[in-house]
Amino acid sequence: MTRTYRTALGAAVLSAALALTGCSADDGATKTAKPGAPAARGSALAAVDGLTVKGRAPKTGYSRDQFGRGWTDTDANGCATREDILKRDLKDVKFKDKCDVASGTLTKDVYTGRTIQFVRGSSKVDIDHVVALSDAWQKGAQQWDKKKRVAFANDPLNLLAVDSSANRRKSDGDAATWLPTFAAGRCTYVADQVAVKKKYGVWVTDAEKQAMRKVLAECPQQKLPTG
Repeated sequence: MTRTYRTALGAAVLSAALALTGCSADDGATKTAKPGAPAARGSALAAVDGLTVKGRAPKTGYSRDQFGRGWTDTDANGCATREDILKRDLKDVKFKDKCDVASGTLTKDVYTGRTIQFVRGSSKVDIDHVVALSDAWQKGAQQWDKKKRVAFANDPLNLLAVDSSANRRKSDGDAATWLPTFAAGRCTYVADQVAVKKKYGVWVTDAEKQAMRKVLAECPQQKLPTG
C-alpha cells in the first residue's frame, strides 16, 4: 500500500468517525473568536461593539478632587469605600476596628499573579481604579456633574485590590497602552474596563477598542461583569 493511499484512507476513516460521533477535528481545542465572528450574547466581547469611539480629549482641568476627596462612603454603610474593597478582595481578613482592615492576603493578584500580604501601614496592595480617573476625564467625565464623578470613583465595579508596583506602572493607561503582565488576568481586567465604560458612557479610542477585542477574542465566553 503506498503512503499516499494510506494517508487518504486514514483521512477518510477519521472523517467518518467524526461524522458518527457528531464531533469535529477542532473539538477540545481552546475556543477563540474568529475575526468577524459574532460574540457570545452577554459577553464582554459583545459589549465592546457598543462602546462609543472618539479621540482622547485634552487632560486640561483634571485633578483628583474633580472626583471627590478620598474614599467616599457612597453606600452609607459607615465605612470608607477603600475598606469595603479590601474586605471584598482579601482573604483571611483581620480588622483594626469596625471598618478598617488591619491585615489580609491578596491571592493571585489580577495584575501580576502574585500572592501579596496586606499589612496596614506597610502594604504593597493598592486599590486601583480599573478605568483610571484621568483616562475617564479625557473620555467624557469632564462633561459630567460632580455627583456622577464621585459615584464613578467609588463604584466597586471600577475598583480592584492589586499589587502596588503594577498599579504605578499602569498609571492612567488604557487597554491600548497597558495590560497586566499576568496573562491569565487580562480577560478579567479588560472585561471590567468594558463594563465600567459601558455603564458610565465613557468612550474609547479606536486603538483601545481594537486592543480590547484582541484580548477578549481569546476568551469569547467571558461574561460582562455587572457589579
